[in-house]
Parts: sequence; C-alpha cells; structure tokens
Amino acid sequence: MSASPKPPPFDPADPLGLDDLLEPEDLAIRDTVRAWAADRVLPHVAEWYEKGELPGVRELARELGALGALGMPLSGYGCAGATAVQYGLACLELEAADSGIRSLVSVQGSLAMYAIHRFGSEEQKRTWLPRMAAGEVIGCFGLTEPDHGSDPASMRTYAKRDGSDWVLDGRKMWITNGSVAGVAVVWARTDEGIRGFVVPADSAGFSAPEIKHKWSLRASVTSELVLDGVRLPADAVLPGATGLRGPLSCLTHARYGIVWGAMGAARTCFEAAVDYARSREQFGRPIGGFQLTQAKLADMAVELHKGILLAHHLGRRMDAGRLRPEQVSFGKLNNVREAIDICRTARTVLGANGISLEYPVMRHATNLESVLTYEGTVEMHQLVLGKALTGIDAFR
Repeated sequence: MSASPKPPPFDPADPLGLDDLLEPEDLAIRDTVRAWAADRVLPHVAEWYEKGELPGVRELARELGALGALGMPLSGYGCAGATAVQYGLACLELEAADSGIRSLVSVQGSLAMYAIHRFGSEEQKRTWLPRMAAGEVIGCFGLTEPDHGSDPASMRTYAKRDGSDWVLDGRKMWITNGSVAGVAVVWARTDEGIRGFVVPADSAGFSAPEIKHKWSLRASVTSELVLDGVRLPADAVLPGATGLRGPLSCLTHARYGIVWGAMGAARTCFEAAVDYARSREQFGRPIGGFQLTQAKLADMAVELHKGILLAHHLGRRMDAGRLRPEQVSFGKLNNVREAIDICRTARTVLGANGISLEYPVMRHATNLESVLTYEGTVEMHQLVLGKALTGIDAFR
C-alpha cells in the first residue's frame, strides 16, 4: 500500500492553501497588480490620505489602463477580457493598498464601462470604451442623489424630450471620479421610465464640484454632479436599458469587486497586526506570545480566509454564468462586515499605534466605513437575502 503524499508546510500567509485554486495566469495577474500598488501607491498613500487628495489621478488611471485593470472582465473594445476571478484578485490587491484606488477602478470598469458595454449602442461602445480601457478617459456613474440613496426609484433627476434632443436637470451625490471624469453615465426619470444617458463632462450645464471634509476614502475623488439644463442628442441615451434593472445590474457587477476588495483591506490590517505582535514587547516578551493576542489573530485569520474563499467561489460562479444577485449580496454583506471587524481588532493589537498613519490600520478601517454603505447598505443586503429566503418582500 503506497504512502499518502506528504502535505506541504503550513503557510501562515495562506493557511487554507487557497493559492492551489489559482492558475499560473491568475497568480501572474495578482502579482503584477500587487507590485504596481507597492510601487505606485503604498509609498504615498498615507500622505494622500492625510491631505485628503489623490494627486496624479489621471496618470494613475493611464497606468492602470496599461495593466489591463480598467474594464478588466469585459471583452472587446480594448478591454482585457479577463476572468471574474482574475478581476477579483486585482480588486483585492488594489484595496490592500487603499480602498480609494479600488474604488477608482470599480467605478471606471464595473459601473461606467459596464453600463456602456452592456446597454450602449455600437457607436457609444466604439466612442468611449477603448479610451476608457486605456485610462485616457475617466468615467463616473450618477445614480445616488442627495435625498435618494437606497431608494433610487424615487430619484428626482429628470430627462425630458425637446424635439429630438434630451434635456437633463438634477443632482447626483457621492460620485466617485466625478470631478476628474471625462464622461458620466447618468440615470434619470423620463416619461418612459428610468433611462441611462452618456453625458460628456464638457456638456454645457454639467459640473462636478468635489466633495471635501471627508473622514473616509480621503485618497479618492468624490463629487456632486450638477445637471442644469444639460442638452444631449437623441443618441446619448443607452438604448438597452429601461427601468431600474439597468443600474441595478451595474451595481451587482461592482458589488462583486467589493467582495474581493474588502478582503484586501482586511489582509493588510491582519498582516500589520501579526508583524506588530511578533515585535512589540510587554511584560518581557512579544505580545504575540500571549493567549489573548493569539486568540485575536486566529479569529482574524479564520474570517479573512473564509472571506477570500467565498469571493473565489462567487468568482467561479460568475465565470460559469451562474452567479445570482442574491449571492453577490451574500458576499458583500459578509465580507465588508468581517473586514471592518478584522480592522478594528487589528487596531486593538496595535494599541495606541493603531490610530497612527505610520500604520495602515486606521486608514483602512475608516475607508471601510464608506465601503460598508456604498453599493448597498447592510440593511439593504439583509433585506435582499431576507426576501430570497422567505419569498416575502420587506422593502415596501
């Protein structure tokens, strides 16, 4: 009887051996994005965060385009045509650097580009997608309004016909990339239902003042969109989308990236806690040698790698065409919630140093407070799952 193969050594960085689920190309993409973030983001991000700015965002976008990270899972029109798992790995590595960088990529690819790719005309696709994939044009996505976040059906932005043109009036709020965007995908009420419009940022009556005084996502461009009688030609409307199904399908795609990205922020905080516990001495020994600290690290590792495994499972389902929106809600609800808990626990391991920008923990923790809310609050995803489990709609 032959002997059983000997298992590989335990790897503290990959305790479940999840890398075994990845193909060589997956690993190569992950490592490329990780190296880019280490070179271009990590040396500067604490300063960006402290100043509340993202300098050189257009240059960063072009570099991300050169990596193939913009519109990564989309096919054609200059897009990389990567798998959902590969895109997820990229989101994880980008958010391991900072949630603001992953947000830049998510809004560009999973919201603005995805909307045009799925619902746009051939002319709209040819006009915008190659330049957006290259990072030459930054896009934003206007759905949330000052008074309507979780209830987009009640939006007030309105588009009316004027001859063959459309005229848009309204405001959108909390729009990532807005002030640096060359094009906005804006959703508005019309007499025919909710429609999406491709709005060039140089359109008369369009402005995007940047939102300041944020204590979260500080290394990210967040804006208001103001549409004051913006006149657009008839072909500015996205022909393939009428009603809320259009924008909600875009949100599902973006939420999928968050499922992975949140685990990147959690991983960075967990690694910071482990490193600190090994070197910080109290009572004559490293704090990592105390039972209560080891209990914290063990619990953090369990939730972190369970979350990555969940993200990987959802990615395989997306690649197979079997992923449902309810399953994405499952992932977003669990992974962001657990990521915040990991960051907060890491902060306790670091003690007072945990609030310093010399370490990444507080920056990630405050960023995740925004990630917890955008693309659907905890309560909305709970209600999505509640309806799926009971068959009863509690939204109304």
